[in-house]
Amino acid sequence: MIAIAEVLDAPLDLAAHEKAVADPRAGAVVSFQGVVRDHDHGRGVTLLEYEGHPNAAAVLREVAAEIAADPDVYAVAVSHRVGTLAIGDVALVAAVSTAHRAAAFAACARLVDEAKARLPIWKRQVFTDGTDEWVNCP
Repeated sequence: MIAIAEVLDAPLDLAAHEKAVADPRAGAVVSFQGVVRDHDHGRGVTLLEYEGHPNAAAVLREVAAEIAADPDVYAVAVSHRVGTLAIGDVALVAAVSTAHRAAAFAACARLVDEAKARLPIWKRQVFTDGTDEWVNCP
């Protein structure tokens, strides 16, 4: 089941994602937050700006559906934020429930990896020296 799969321009809520995948059969809920850090490859970062293609939410739903199709997975919740994010803000949230922890860790890792690889969301990093660059453009 896909509980949440959305692209938002508002802060993301990890607890809401964990709650959305709750299932009485689940012995494990694994979650992940991708947080804006203050550096990249030895350079100081001041903020990130994410822009999404109009079909970004549809792509995220496709990725979530692929993970949810795994018979070990009970539920999937995933969201990516767009807009300007400060250091410490959450850019990506994912949660997965399964019967056992190994399957939950594996499914959550696949969910995050596939979202990062396929989601048409572009990131502009602004560095402490005033320069910027676009990165991770699929």
